[in-house]
Amino acid sequence: MSQPQHAHTLLEDLQGLLTGVLLMALAIQFFKQAGLLTGGATGLAFLLHYIAHWSYGTVLFLINLPIYIFSYRMLGKEFTLKTFACVGTLALLCGWLPDLINLGNIDPIFAGLMGGLLAGVGILMLIRHKASLGGVTVLALYLQKRFGWRTGYVQLVVDLFILCVGFGVVDHKQLLISVLGAFALNLAIAINHRPDRYIGM
Repeated sequence: MSQPQHAHTLLEDLQGLLTGVLLMALAIQFFKQAGLLTGGATGLAFLLHYIAHWSYGTVLFLINLPIYIFSYRMLGKEFTLKTFACVGTLALLCGWLPDLINLGNIDPIFAGLMGGLLAGVGILMLIRHKASLGGVTVLALYLQKRFGWRTGYVQLVVDLFILCVGFGVVDHKQLLISVLGAFALNLAIAINHRPDRYIGM
């Protein structure tokens, strides 16, 4: 029996979206500190950051620009505007967070697992408030809405492909740990983002 859905208030949306973005920004710090990769648009931004040494936040913001057209047409104005705001906020936080926190010496396996879980929970919170961080999540949400394909599993397939592209960018050990992080991230989403079990998009 389906439960009635009630719209979030503006304050609830702001709290949920900001918390989700903060969790994702912290996850990115874990990945960067350990020299790891991740999937989706954030993973592509990592590749360009490592290869060309461009600002991570700027690259993340720019590569998401084409996604907004698809998002607007398929998922609507509200979702797209919230996503645009979240990506912009994340890009700013990625520039500020290194001045606010120094993780020091961190075990790469712990960084991969914790970063993946933080990212998964952060993305899940954004989805619950009808937003995302662009990239693959937008496509995965559309495919779940249209065909019933589970968002976490769609993202995992694309994430693994992106991680394979990074084969020549990081060493084999870091790549394997990055894959572990991708599994942790997408498993958190796949298990917890289920329209037949939880209220969400």
